Amino acid sequence: MTAYAVFLRGVNVGGINLKMADVRATISRLPVSDVSTLLASGNIVLRSELDAAELKETIQTALRTAFGYDAWVIVMTAPDVAATIDACPYPSDDPSTHSYVTLSSDPAVLDELWDLAAADGTEHTRLSPFATAWLAPVGATLDSAMSKATGKAKFKATTTTRNLRTMLKVKAAADKLATR
Repeated sequence: MTAYAVFLRGVNVGGINLKMADVRATISRLPVSDVSTLLASGNIVLRSELDAAELKETIQTALRTAFGYDAWVIVMTAPDVAATIDACPYPSDDPSTHSYVTLSSDPAVLDELWDLAAADGTEHTRLSPFATAWLAPVGATLDSAMSKATGKAKFKATTTTRNLRTMLKVKAAADKLATR
């Protein structure tokens, strides 16, 4: 079985309010095991024999059916989460700056976001074909070009963003599952 991290897009923001216990119960009915949710922002770790693409489709369908919203998820293996975090040059805890990781199922979308960040002067770095890290001053995240861009409807099917501290928590939980 493969250990995965699943990142739900747009959960508990913009009127989509889901209880993680309900999400966990829904996903636990799928061909998966060891389902755990982390925080209230749609982070899940689990194990499955499905490949990442099958798991993504299965979870999206289950969430859409159970909760009646346009569910989008990013699925990564535990080693991919670890490699993404290891590639990040930014600090997870800095008093003046927040570090974020935008994940995407489509590298071309990250290319477009990369250009937007560069035009705005946002400090950013590509971590992999499916992840970009970027910085925002404390208190100004929602005003940043990357935050505004990833909030657009055209990106919601293919991207989600997490604070680096959240990614570290997900990595720890996924690593724990991977060693079982």
